[in-house]
Amino acid sequence: MRKKTSILSIIVIAVSLTGCLRLDDNLFNANEHKIDKYELSNYKGEVDFILDASYSIPANLVSLFTLNSKGTDEATATKIYAVYIGDTTRISTDTVIVYCHGNKDHMDFYWPRAQLLANAISKNRYGVLMIDYRGYGLSEGKPSESGLFNDIDAGLQWLKAKGLSNERLVIYGFSMGSVPATKLTAEPRSMRPSKLILEAPIASSEAMVQDASALALPGSFFTDLKINNADLIKKVQQPFMWIHGTADDFLNVKTQGEVVYINYGGASKDKEAHLVGGAGHSNVPVYFTFPRYIQAVGNFIRK
Repeated sequence: MRKKTSILSIIVIAVSLTGCLRLDDNLFNANEHKIDKYELSNYKGEVDFILDASYSIPANLVSLFTLNSKGTDEATATKIYAVYIGDTTRISTDTVIVYCHGNKDHMDFYWPRAQLLANAISKNRYGVLMIDYRGYGLSEGKPSESGLFNDIDAGLQWLKAKGLSNERLVIYGFSMGSVPATKLTAEPRSMRPSKLILEAPIASSEAMVQDASALALPGSFFTDLKINNADLIKKVQQPFMWIHGTADDFLNVKTQGEVVYINYGGASKDKEAHLVGGAGHSNVPVYFTFPRYIQAVGNFIRK
């Protein structure tokens, strides 16, 4: 199990490598472990946790494919990779979870997390779509904040074309993935998610900088990122589930996740929190325990 790099470490790296205090390029940690093909269940690299065979996905229910995501202008497109767990011929009738992964590595690294979601309540009850943002894994292009939104929306367009309706769409954002998940729930594009799940969410780029630097300087001194989930969540009316480890030293539970939870704009009856005692940033499902984690997620989806 790998220890997550702290935000402070990212800033220190930015200083040493570029000679300036810029967080942007170092937040998108896409190339730590490069791949030349996707291996998913056969991936031998380090992951946050390992699942036993009971969580395995039948090969006939795994579809790896590419999508064209909007580029910097309407005339260009970026080829990105995606994987769908489930029967693609049943998307028009299934409930689908769109999983927005974190700031490092690629879909192979996050495959165990997608497997867990595909096992929520019961095996293969829900479809799961996961995407490698531009610059991640084998996806083309360079990572960017706007690219996160365009890339996840490309996946939503694909699901919509397959017949998925808004009321059966759930979006799940982990860590950096909370940015596109919150944005596309608060300000829908191709589809309007019916529920939002955030695990260890970012409150804002400003809060990240203040947590890390302990300097009386504005966040704009360190980054051009405009991340502000704490503000966007005020627009969210859909049911909301928040999950966070109490020992998270990457995105602090008090200054990051709790701020997002408190600012949620919907009714109090439509939100729920799961604070996982002793869990850090990368091992929440482990401390939650896999059975309790997938049961909680499944119960929230079918409420």
